[in-house]
Amino acid sequence: MCIDLHTHSVYSDGSSTPTELIELALRNGLRALALTDHDTVEGVAELMRLGKEAGIPVIPGVEISTTLREHTVHMLGYGLDPANPALLAWLKPLQEGREIRNAAILDKLRHLGIHITIEEVERISCCGQTGRPHIARFLVEKGVVENFEAAFRQYLGRNKSAWARRFSYPAEESIAMIHRCGGVAVLAHPGQLDQQMRLQPVLIRELALRGLDGLELYYPTHTRKMMKKLRAIAAEQKLLVTGGSDFHGQTRPTHRLASRNNGFCPPCSLLDDLYARLDTINR
Repeated sequence: MCIDLHTHSVYSDGSSTPTELIELALRNGLRALALTDHDTVEGVAELMRLGKEAGIPVIPGVEISTTLREHTVHMLGYGLDPANPALLAWLKPLQEGREIRNAAILDKLRHLGIHITIEEVERISCCGQTGRPHIARFLVEKGVVENFEAAFRQYLGRNKSAWARRFSYPAEESIAMIHRCGGVAVLAHPGQLDQQMRLQPVLIRELALRGLDGLELYYPTHTRKMMKKLRAIAAEQKLLVTGGSDFHGQTRPTHRLASRNNGFCPPCSLLDDLYARLDTINR
């Protein structure tokens, strides 16, 4: 049976509510689910409650954008208490950084003759964290671009005309904070760091020295060749492996929630190592 340890909801840049996520997980026959919204745990308690009612274990999580030298790396934190005051305070600058970047992006778009207010973008996001995907959806709604991908390709992607930096913590600090909160730190979609897989051995080794616990091995765009190399690196560095779809609903329809029927099915056996690492951290 399948699990999915990388999903997003309306509390960040996904289009599904926690209720819709649980309903889809039931239809797909999932044995466990994790909510890993960007820089927020706002929807975790709700999903955990719904999961308990539906008989699907929900692992509390978060996805944090961090930096390692000149590289942006995404860190998944699992097993975190969504009510932990230290965690909530630590996430606050990341959330404020998104607000500052949103304003900078909208200002750049205005200079390009594209007028969008933050209120219009927040109407699309409805709750939780507002960011580039919501701006992209509004650009599609207004007919400025044809689709979501075009919005990033023409305006919002790195170094494009409306792109802006935002605050992020160093990877080492993010890993340490996840551990202080009793969680496990896993590198998200490592194949995206370099499609040729030349960077990964050095970067993952450096992250492992800084306390990294695992790699997201099962990911929709990871090829068999990538997975073989990542599995070898994980074994060499004694890292656990996890897997998730990076489900965003309609925001990213190519990434469907895990299911045996759609060919993407991280195995349930991955949970044993994850729970064991959580037990070690929390002893």
